[in-house]
Amino acid sequence: MPKLTKRVVDAAELREKPYFLWCSDLPGFGVRIFPSGKRVYYADYRPKVGARRRMTLGPHGKLTTEDARKLALATLGSVLQGEDPAEERATRRSSLTVKELCERYLEAAEKGLILGKRGAPKKASTLVADRSRISAHILPLLGSRKVMDLSRTDATRFMRDVAAGKAARTAKTGKPRGKSIVEGGKGAATRTMGLLGGILSFAVSEGIIPTNPVHGVKRPADQRKRARLTPETYARLGQALAKWEAESGSASAILAIRLLALTGCRRGEVEKLKWSEIDAAGHALRLEDSKEGASVRPIGQAVLDLLEKAPRQPGQVYVAPGRDLRKPYGGLTGAWNRLAREAGLEGVTLHTFDLPP
Repeated sequence: MPKLTKRVVDAAELREKPYFLWCSDLPGFGVRIFPSGKRVYYADYRPKVGARRRMTLGPHGKLTTEDARKLALATLGSVLQGEDPAEERATRRSSLTVKELCERYLEAAEKGLILGKRGAPKKASTLVADRSRISAHILPLLGSRKVMDLSRTDATRFMRDVAAGKAARTAKTGKPRGKSIVEGGKGAATRTMGLLGGILSFAVSEGIIPTNPVHGVKRPADQRKRARLTPETYARLGQALAKWEAESGSASAILAIRLLALTGCRRGEVEKLKWSEIDAAGHALRLEDSKEGASVRPIGQAVLDLLEKAPRQPGQVYVAPGRDLRKPYGGLTGAWNRLAREAGLEGVTLHTFDLPP
């Protein structure tokens, strides 16, 4: 039984049936010689519990004999530490991928089993955002990875890759001429890391992994909503809106933007604001379905005056309706982008108007 070297392995005779050559220098390290000429390295050992195992290290050619020896040495060394490398490999191969975990997470969330910060099930609008971030960033960068293999280093690298825009792309949507633009940035990285942390916490609760690798990873502050309009920019916004109104611009877009500026509500809250939610006597908006669930937002006389002048037709459900009066206006983002360019409001988005409820 010789010491296994490249020369010995290359010179091994071919037989009618496969057979093993075992190394005299490293017990448990061997190579299997097949009639076809294929040669595969193995590590043979007996774990503390169970029958003897024979673990494949890799084929000769892709692995040099010395590389195979190093792998065998590491494998056999782990056995001395009480580990079972073949069993661990089998478990790893059969474990969930990140993609499969995301599917389980979303399925549980749709059933109301994933709770948000306030202990309530995630809202449908939040799940839409979750699906978007999973599709845009998590799956392209981590989807094929085994969940149990993820480390804090992987989580940190993922965050940096999202910030650097490594998953950035333009994809077609199901709509005619529709497209979805995926971008990176620190804000996207922060929000996506928050979601990934939640998904991996779900994995911990399900017994899939023992700890969450996202815990302890420092994230950049989300500065998405920190910008605030100054009196000067409010004046420019008002002038631009007045110009649009004079040019017969979209009444729903103009009304929605004015409500955003005057109430501090979120975009979705204004888009889906119903006439039935306006409490004029109580000077409040009694939102049935905000991000926090049912919510009350105080409003001033300027908002009530604006609403009193707003057009309202029979059968109209929403304050800012779409062409179908039973549905909300759906073009607010595009309208705001055009208005912001005309008013010179660079860096100001619809989120800029958000105020804490």
